Amino acid sequence: MLVYQVEGGCTMHYEPEDIPQTDEPVWILGKKYNAIRELDIIRRDIRSKLWFTYRKNFVPIGGYNSTFTSDKGWGCMLRCGQMVLGQALIILHLGRDWQWTAETRNSTYLKILERFEDKRTAAFSIHQIASMGASEGKEVGQWFGPNTIAQVLKKLVVFDEWSSITIHVALDNTLIVNDILKQCRVEGGTTVEADGAVPLKAPSQWKPLLLLIPLRLGLSEINPIYINGLKTSFKIPQSLGVIGGKPNLALYFIGCVENEVIYLDPHTTQRSGSVGKKLEEEEIEMDATYHCKSSSRIPITGIDPSVALCFFCATEKDFKSLCKSIQEELITPEKQPLLELCAERLAQWSPVEDIASEAIATSTYVYFGIYCILKDLLRRELLYAIVYRKFTKMNKNQIEYLNIKI
Repeated sequence: MLVYQVEGGCTMHYEPEDIPQTDEPVWILGKKYNAIRELDIIRRDIRSKLWFTYRKNFVPIGGYNSTFTSDKGWGCMLRCGQMVLGQALIILHLGRDWQWTAETRNSTYLKILERFEDKRTAAFSIHQIASMGASEGKEVGQWFGPNTIAQVLKKLVVFDEWSSITIHVALDNTLIVNDILKQCRVEGGTTVEADGAVPLKAPSQWKPLLLLIPLRLGLSEINPIYINGLKTSFKIPQSLGVIGGKPNLALYFIGCVENEVIYLDPHTTQRSGSVGKKLEEEEIEMDATYHCKSSSRIPITGIDPSVALCFFCATEKDFKSLCKSIQEELITPEKQPLLELCAERLAQWSPVEDIASEAIATSTYVYFGIYCILKDLLRRELLYAIVYRKFTKMNKNQIEYLNIKI
């Protein structure tokens, strides 16, 4: 709590909107801070994150006859996806502790930022993401859910040879370890170049992994049984945060403190432009628009139950450490864990496409065969539908939530 003496002898107490003055630890993407002693350090760390927001006056998406010269009103989830991927590239090429300043002209940083500029040729531009959305049944201008942005990014990273990142999207709340190892292990690969004081280099036999785990943690709101696990996920060193928000309003959650989550908000419309080599005054000013001066926070109970957990493993050692943390911190202590961790895929089991969250949002009913209805004993007078496929019962973490009321 900050205290100010004002005219007349009155004392005013001011609580910062971004980080509360508390002795409770503040967690930002796997790093622990003390808000009272390290407030400026926390803010520098947050401001170093790439902040992608709505932009306007860019080249039309989808052709010159298109009217989409801004993503205001529909591109927030796409921008959150850019923020997650951008942070992964920062860690890979510059290191987790790298910090941005207004004077930064690091060539690797500028090379990363260039990949997200609002132009058709940029690898991860709003143009590329929106256009690739067609492969997931999304037209330009249509809102994405967490699973859709995960699938789109998975397809786009294949074309970026510089970073050679691979994305694994976990389905049915389950991580199959051997599936991921097969995806990331390569023969005769090249070492990823990195800059910075403490660079992270990926061994030649490992493709850096961005792991995205879409989850449905309730129906209209988060089930309280999942809150502790969700908070714990921010403490894991490989954490890249959580993509979530509210229906049709996406936010990028980068940390937590007490019972609140800290987020970057893409819902600011800024002018589109290029940073280039950051030599001209206009380029310097444009670069500053990619870094948020102040984060925000909301109660964790207030976020939408449709989320995607994000983790980055630059090396195989990182991935094995992540698996250990997931088992020991997210699964073993919890009565109802966020996800399951399996070494192998069951021979008779195939994943069910994770479309429940968007089905609920659009009141679409999804039928998979035989429904077995169970009453939610935890807190809601709603029904869970347990899906059977090939007469094999799915476990409790593979329940698909349907929009069915009693």
